[in-house]
Amino acid sequence: MNIISWNVNGIRAIEKKGAFQELFALSPDIVCLQETKAHKEQLSQALISPSGYKSFFHSATSRKGYSGVAIYIKDGISCEETKPHDTFINGDLEGRLIIVELKDVYLINCYFPNGGGEDHRLSYKLAFFDAFTKIITDLQKKKPVIFCGDVNIAHTEVDLARPKENAKSIGFLPEERAKIDAIVKQGFCDVHRTLFPDTRDVYTWWDIKTRSRERNVGWRIDYFFVSQVLMKKVSDLKTHADFTGSDHCPVELVLK
Repeated sequence: MNIISWNVNGIRAIEKKGAFQELFALSPDIVCLQETKAHKEQLSQALISPSGYKSFFHSATSRKGYSGVAIYIKDGISCEETKPHDTFINGDLEGRLIIVELKDVYLINCYFPNGGGEDHRLSYKLAFFDAFTKIITDLQKKKPVIFCGDVNIAHTEVDLARPKENAKSIGFLPEERAKIDAIVKQGFCDVHRTLFPDTRDVYTWWDIKTRSRERNVGWRIDYFFVSQVLMKKVSDLKTHADFTGSDHCPVELVLK
């Protein structure tokens, strides 16, 4: 089985660019998209129901054209959407989370808050992480968990090109990085860093304004985490840095 996660920065935009079609031409078993920036009724039938897939959407109700996540799962794979059981996430109006129960695992697609802008957004981001950590910890007691998405945090200095210059930047603050530490302490593995502990210069997001992708001055903020017991079933983690259409690139988890 392979699962692809991608922050598309607008699902309708990647459809116009042909990138949505290119992604599904790879025939992934599961696709998790973040920052769809659309409600289901705004989408073409091709985006709602690609041939051979069932889909799940969660869109922002607080405002249109903002946030949003989607999961596509190949027909024939048994799955059922389950609702978050945490009141903080349950009351979320920003369309950031989908949980699907598969036969042997829970799969979670999440678009974490950026935390930039007004001061309260950083507090919201940190609270979101706490609520999310409780959800995945509780789910893990029932069966193993895979979660993926745009986490909006570079965990360590090797996860961004310029750590010293960004020491006080949102996305690399000590209190943000500590939230990932807390997730790891609960028994979750960052698949990329577990498989490739010494690999550098692998990033998943680049600033468009400064054309940083051309120089590979980026951040690794898109992740796959799995319950520790699942690492033995992981065969690869691919970062598709050459796949364009968004300011992020897709990340692919390959399971035995």
